[in-house]
Amino acid sequence: MDIFALYQQWLEKTKDDQKLYDELLAVKGDEKAIEDRFYKGLAFGTGGLRGVLGAGTNRMNVYSVGKATLGLADYLVKKASGAPVSVAIAYDSRNMSAEFAYLAAQSLSAKGIRAYLFAELTPTPVLSFAVRHLGATAGIVITASHNPKEYNGYKVYNELGCQITDGAAKEITACIEGHGYFDEYTPNESLITYLGEEVKRAFLDAIKAFSLSEITAENLPSVVYSPLHGTGRKYVQAILQELGVTALHTVAEQEEPDGNFPTCPYPNPEEKAALSLALRDAEKYKCDLVMATDPDADRIGIAVANEKGEYVLLNGNETGSILLYYILSRKRETGTLGIAPTVIKTIVTTDIVFDIAKDFGAEVKEVLTGFKYIGEALENTDNYVLGLEESYGYLVGTHARDKDAVSAAMLIVEACAYFKGKGKSLYGVLNEIYAKYGYYRTDLFSISLPGKDGMEKMKAMLAEIRKNPEKTFDGQPFVFADFAAGLFGLPKSDVLRFVNDTYRVLIRPSGTEPKMKVYLQVKGTSPADAEQKLSAISAAVKGDWIGA
Repeated sequence: MDIFALYQQWLEKTKDDQKLYDELLAVKGDEKAIEDRFYKGLAFGTGGLRGVLGAGTNRMNVYSVGKATLGLADYLVKKASGAPVSVAIAYDSRNMSAEFAYLAAQSLSAKGIRAYLFAELTPTPVLSFAVRHLGATAGIVITASHNPKEYNGYKVYNELGCQITDGAAKEITACIEGHGYFDEYTPNESLITYLGEEVKRAFLDAIKAFSLSEITAENLPSVVYSPLHGTGRKYVQAILQELGVTALHTVAEQEEPDGNFPTCPYPNPEEKAALSLALRDAEKYKCDLVMATDPDADRIGIAVANEKGEYVLLNGNETGSILLYYILSRKRETGTLGIAPTVIKTIVTTDIVFDIAKDFGAEVKEVLTGFKYIGEALENTDNYVLGLEESYGYLVGTHARDKDAVSAAMLIVEACAYFKGKGKSLYGVLNEIYAKYGYYRTDLFSISLPGKDGMEKMKAMLAEIRKNPEKTFDGQPFVFADFAAGLFGLPKSDVLRFVNDTYRVLIRPSGTEPKMKVYLQVKGTSPADAEQKLSAISAAVKGDWIGA
């Protein structure tokens, strides 16, 4: 069926869905707008579905969610070969998240599958934990993570609580293609079970087991926290209060869930604008630490005061470096480091991890970008201590198989208290790490390439880089690696890497947004040298390499 025939079909089928019907009528005669909505269906990949809310095959709506869930149900029933099947379902604060979650539960129940649906909005890491805790066959979480309010998404987890990887995604996609957007089904409400406080309590007890230091009156840190209108509030507040953090100030304007994110249009803890109100409160209370979690509470960003008392946002690599250094230091100090402790990082995460790990006799496993690969690698890791990615994601325990901002918040506050007891700030500790292991600096920039034309342009740009890869920079030759060839025992991936002793450049398409991402890393002899090198490689990549 061509694009305009699809448009007519959707007009006919959505007459009883007033909002989507009116949305389709509004673009009648606008060929470009119709093409954007119908030139493709939302691709189901290892990140599930993600897209802009609205009417059309290239949008997140009840029909795309229903189709995906019926296909997932077929896959799970086939894989189970007659055994009972159950799925845990969670959702965040985004617009339509609760509706999509209930729709998913109904669709699964129609296929004879038990659906464990959280009764209220819940962090993504709690879903990962719940799959394992309940012994469920799979999990679904409705979220678009840190994307703007216009987006929503649908992520699928396997029986280990890990996001599905490539093989499962292909099989599920094949099952989804066997369904239409307007398939009818009859839900079985008796197969929908609502989850409450028991799972929350079990989750909090599980992460408390990974606590490494006691917070006392002498080292008590003062903390400002914002859930950015998302799911983190109840969980972060609860775990910190149970650990004795009495000086906890939650940003009032961002405390309540709101899918429109009125105070932070881009609810991403990587962005300074999203933390502006938290920084305001930090100035007011003269806090040791500022923290913010994204809407589904799997990512966390922090800010700390520098030597001048000015609050500085740390990037994901810097926070991860402090976490790793703290965890390994405490484990060595308490005699719990064990044999061959293992850190798992993604290929785009800072290489200072190798230096820190070596100092403590730890090993490093490197995986592709995406926390699902960290979760997968964790299954084959005996003495796991930390999983981290540059995009503000950390897993400090084995209770889940996805990044977890709740347990990360617990350990970050602990680290702040631990070092405060030694007369050090987190900013001072970070500078100690750089002085000891090398002045690493990292940066990330993205090229936005929306729509069909953008996708084609991105493919052409990557093809040109592959055809004519840069050989040297600053007089130093690069080692070029094309991960599409399936290098280093990793699955094939559309990633290009240039590396030498000083510089590292990685280029890849985003898995969740119409963007091409470029990751930069340098290692300098001093802060000033590192900054100069980072500026130089950034200008070169944006100019001569890709013309951004």
